[in-house]
Amino acid sequence: MELTAVNDLSTEKLCQLGKSVVRAEMQAIAALIERIDENFAEACRLILNSDGRVVVIGMGKSGHIGGKIAATLASTGTPAFFLHPGEANHGDLGMITYRDIALTISNSGETAEIVSLLPLIKNLQIPMIAITGNSSSTMAKRADVHLNIGVVQEACPLGLAPTSSTTATLVMGDALALTLLEAKGFTAQDYARYHPAGNLGKRLLLRIEDVMRRDQAIPRIHFEASVQDALIEMTQKQLGMTSVQDASGNLVGIYTDGDLRRTLNQGLDIHQTMIKQVMTQNYKKISPQMLAYDALMMMENHKVTSILVVDEQHTLLGVAHIHDLLNAGL
Repeated sequence: MELTAVNDLSTEKLCQLGKSVVRAEMQAIAALIERIDENFAEACRLILNSDGRVVVIGMGKSGHIGGKIAATLASTGTPAFFLHPGEANHGDLGMITYRDIALTISNSGETAEIVSLLPLIKNLQIPMIAITGNSSSTMAKRADVHLNIGVVQEACPLGLAPTSSTTATLVMGDALALTLLEAKGFTAQDYARYHPAGNLGKRLLLRIEDVMRRDQAIPRIHFEASVQDALIEMTQKQLGMTSVQDASGNLVGIYTDGDLRRTLNQGLDIHQTMIKQVMTQNYKKISPQMLAYDALMMMENHKVTSILVVDEQHTLLGVAHIHDLLNAGL
């Protein structure tokens, strides 16, 4: 198409063309509803009954979709990896074990690079699930289970570029992965373990003991020390508070910036007033096993910036500070 012709297209026309693509792909996806049938259920059973991995094989655009399906399966509790058929023909077939399941993808069902692998997969005596758009194809006939995406028309106006078919394949793969997720009882905590660096992983896995300040970083003051001594300790440790302990080292209270303001408002002499007279005895405490995200929510709800961390015997173990939690990426 000439450049001048492209520039002559109106906004309305361009939007119409885009919407026609979306409609075509929506129709392809909607048609899948009727194809979630006994074959789909059998594919799920094969995978659920396997103690191996799902080996996803696809070429070209189907290969790109296959890589995404393998990644989704693996991240939702079904071990899987993508195997390029060209590489499989040159040694990578050795990556497949007798415990695995092959998931082959091709809209035509006749992709030469995959068809050439079928006898080899058969020799491995592993189940094969095929996702194609042609139930009469070689791949469909040789598969133990065939999932038919059956796209009538590609969204491409030339009917050439894989569009609706790849979208339908991706959705079928998602249906498989998430059905298996639910069937296995896969939880949010399980998902987080596979995504430890993500926000969800941190929220569900990171605990206070991983981020709290310990040992010499904990502000401490004797309960018969003066407010001035507490102020010095708070300034040195820079947490806006200090723990207060008795002669035996037992935790008896805290003294915060807010307590200091109240002390000054009362006109008390910080040199003469003992900390036990003005400390807060009813203070917030948390366990080191508490999720850091839950602790952050507690701090925000109670409008505090630090919380003492104690064990079951109320022994002081550390201090959780809101800046440390935010810096951890929560």
